[in-house]
Amino acid sequence: METTMKSNRLKRVFYPASFFAVLSAIIYKADTANYNFAFHVVGMIPYGDKIAHAILYGIMVYLLNYGFNGKRWIRIEIGSLIVFGFALIEEVSQFYFPSRTFDWADIAADVVGVIIFTVLFRMFDRRAKDDETEKLGY
Repeated sequence: METTMKSNRLKRVFYPASFFAVLSAIIYKADTANYNFAFHVVGMIPYGDKIAHAILYGIMVYLLNYGFNGKRWIRIEIGSLIVFGFALIEEVSQFYFPSRTFDWADIAADVVGVIIFTVLFRMFDRRAKDDETEKLGY
């Protein structure tokens, strides 16, 4: 039982931290105009940049909410608030990088990703808690 709890705690830290490292690398490459093949592929897809924003920040929301075990501040998951704040700061910081441009549509895509993946987290988290309760016989 204790090993399972330690393993679960490790996952709750490792998954969001790993994805944050990937997201940070993507942001760094974009800030330094060091575009690779993936940037060019996303650029070829209509609204690919916006879709990528929604998906990347959405995945980060899901993993961070998982990491915080769904804890909420008022009625909103803490992980969702943190990711939205980070996305907003990252977008505003683009004023200071000559290779980047501030875009309200990027913020809108971030918000869409945060909302969709928060809802998905709530749906799947509720099922996981229901399954856990059922196993314990409550």
